[in-house]
Order: sequence, then C-alpha cells, then structure tokens
Amino acid sequence: MKIPKVVKRFCKTCKKHTLQKVSQNKKKMARSLSKGSKVRARLRGRARGVGNLGRYSKPAVTKFKRTGAKETKKTDFRFTCEVCKKMSCQPYGLRAKRVEIV
Repeated sequence: MKIPKVVKRFCKTCKKHTLQKVSQNKKKMARSLSKGSKVRARLRGRARGVGNLGRYSKPAVTKFKRTGAKETKKTDFRFTCEVCKKMSCQPYGLRAKRVEIV
C-alpha cells in the first residue's frame, strides 16, 4: 500500500488543518505481562485435560498455537505538523503486507 509523504490533516495543537509529514514507527513486541498473556497463562493451569491437572500439566505458553491469528500487523503511523512540529499518532492502523511511503 502506498501512502504519501505529506498529508493535510487536522493538528490538535494548532487547531487547524496543516500539512503533516508521515513516518512509520516500528511496532513493539508483545509484552510478557500483558493482559492477554496473563489470561493464557491462567488458562494453562485451569484443570484442563492432561496429566495431574496441575499448573504444569500443559505445555509452556510459547508452545501454544495461536490459531486464527492475523497474518499482518497493524501499521503505526506518526504525523509531524510542519507548523508547530508536534507529533501525533493515527488512532487506528492499517493492515497491509507492505506499506510504502511515497
């Protein structure tokens, strides 16, 4: 997907539409203490099926197959206002295999 280098959008600090430079930020890795990983760790020892039904009767969380997981990550765009030089993020990301800033 191709995205222009400069976009005209609303700047919250200037309170008007300005030209803004687009840059792509690298997404962070999943945190081990995030809510989702804690939930999976809790489900791991929730008396499910195999062995003595204790905490370690299931394989490690890293071995779980994430079935139905998305194959692309959301892109993280940062917009820098050319008037006040403030940076803002897009409230949503785009899913695309390859994003190119042209």
